[in-house]
Amino acid sequence: MVLDEILPAVGEELRLTDDPQQRAICGISSGGICAWTVAWERPDAFRRVLSHVGSFTNIRGGHNYEAMIRKTERKSIKVFLQGGSGDLDNEHGHWPLANQQMAAALKFKGYDYRFEFGEGGHSGAHGGAILPDSLRWLWAGQVAP
Repeated sequence: MVLDEILPAVGEELRLTDDPQQRAICGISSGGICAWTVAWERPDAFRRVLSHVGSFTNIRGGHNYEAMIRKTERKSIKVFLQGGSGDLDNEHGHWPLANQQMAAALKFKGYDYRFEFGEGGHSGAHGGAILPDSLRWLWAGQVAP
């Protein structure tokens, strides 16, 4: 859907690149895990991910990413994760722990990643406060086409 519907529609008004190194995808909460999923499944289309308080918990198998990362050949994805110690803890899982486990798996597998863990809850407050630095890190070393 992203590649077949959204990008072509947006591309009618904006000049978009087909270079996956020049594309980033981002989201918060369920959008954070969705952004990761797009890059994980299609690194040929997206190679930069920004995930804030990502829902890497037991909602439709999101908790499985930690093991998949560890057991799958590393992909060309650069990842910025943000999480908070006051995030959700409910029947689906523990968001702070899930984001920490994602970061540990990325580190184990040698991904180019950064994890910022703050005190915030399940909101955009911490991620929004660090967004400029997050974007600078995500695009560091990238030469404009």
